[in-house]
Parts: sequence; C-alpha cells; structure tokens
Amino acid sequence: MYKKKLKKILEKVKNQEMEVDEAAESLKDLPYKDLGFARIDHHRSIRNGYPEVIYCEGKSLDEIEGIVEEMLRNESNILASRANEEIYQRIKKLAPEAKYYERSKMIFIEKQKLEKNKSKILVVSGGTSDIPVAEEAVVTAEALGNNVETLYDVGVAGLHRLLGSLDKLDEAEVIIVVAGMEGALASVVGGLVDKPVVAVPTSIGYGANFGGLSAMLTMLNSCASGVGVVNIDNGFGAAYLASTIVLQIEKARKEG
Repeated sequence: MYKKKLKKILEKVKNQEMEVDEAAESLKDLPYKDLGFARIDHHRSIRNGYPEVIYCEGKSLDEIEGIVEEMLRNESNILASRANEEIYQRIKKLAPEAKYYERSKMIFIEKQKLEKNKSKILVVSGGTSDIPVAEEAVVTAEALGNNVETLYDVGVAGLHRLLGSLDKLDEAEVIIVVAGMEGALASVVGGLVDKPVVAVPTSIGYGANFGGLSAMLTMLNSCASGVGVVNIDNGFGAAYLASTIVLQIEKARKEG
C-alpha cells in the first residue's frame, strides 16, 4: 500500500501535478510516524513486502487505538494478533469493517483487496487442541494474500489419518505443521514431501511438555531435511515466513 502511495506521489511530481515542496510534506511521515508510545513503521511493506502487524499483548487500549488510527490514515490493511473481545470492540469503533477471529485471537481490517497468490500454503495440526495456534497461522497467511488450506487432527497417534491425505501435502508449495506433545509430526511430514516445512511447537501437553519446550526440541532435532522451526505457539511467525517463501516463488514464476 505504501509503495503504491510513494509511486503515486513521484508520478505526480514527474507529471508536474504536484510541487516538490508538497511532495516532501507528503513523504515526511512515510518512513515512520512517532506517536510517543509507538513508532509506526510505514516503510515496512516497502522493505519486507508486508505492512507492520500489531501485537496487542502488553499494549493499553488507548495505545492500540492510536496505532490503528494512524495506520488507517494510509488506507493500509491492518492485522492485529493476540487480541480479545474488548480490543475488538474498541477497534470496531474506528473501523466497522474489522473482523474478529475469536479462536485465533486475530483482528483483520481489509482496506485494500489483495490479489491471491497462485501458490498454496497448507496448515497441518497434530491435534484439535493445536487448532487455535494453527488458526493464527491461517488468518495471518490469508491476510497476507495467500491461498490457504487446512488439514487438522492428523497427529502421529493415528498416522493413517495423515497418510490418507497425501494429495493435500503434494498440492502445497509450503507446509506449516503445528503440533504439541512430543512434536513428532513435523519430522513425519518433512520426510514425506519435497517442499519447505515450517514447524510450530505448541504449549499443548502434560507436565514434561514444559510448555512446548519438548515439542520445540524435537522439531529442532528433526532428522528430516527441509524443516525450519519457529517459536512456541507462534502461528503468526510461521505464516509470515511461509508467506515470504511464497512471495519468492511467485516472483520466480513471473520472471520465468
């Protein structure tokens, strides 16, 4: 969105539809906007391909409202993670079109319709209890313009459930595997496919799971090649990484 805004300003200057001083004034807040409690990184979509995302935990309602208000001025799509109903109701006053995904605790405001990528991201969960983290990945990936499919509750305790859906694994360009307990599912999937696997350990499990540490260590020690691991319960981070990979795949397709 900011790249489009920048190009529009430069084109106006080139066509003598805007004075240089006016353009400079328009661009002064483009790198970032200092709100005192937050510096909104307007250039992030230019550098990284996607706009800044709001992590709601630890922020006051007033701070979240201020950040959203500033981002709305640029007609930017806004994604907020780790939100709750109270935060949603506050944001909805600023943007009635805001959607709240209760299970994943995500809020999405779509100001610019994104063209969906041709590449597909598949989000796989070990168990039903892992779905909230998996849904955080789903909502994030969709908000970033990806085609997303899901394959839930196919953990290693019933491996035939996964083996019965090998066609879904084959159709995806990138696979996100979300699993708690011992976290073995990522290795199993990694051994079945020839594509990147982004593993997400979850905090689901009994005492010796250590809040997801056992699953994370299993994934980090995977014997399967092509498996990368993000932090515990970080569905957002997995989707962002998968989206970055897809972005490069799409660029290669266009250039080819």
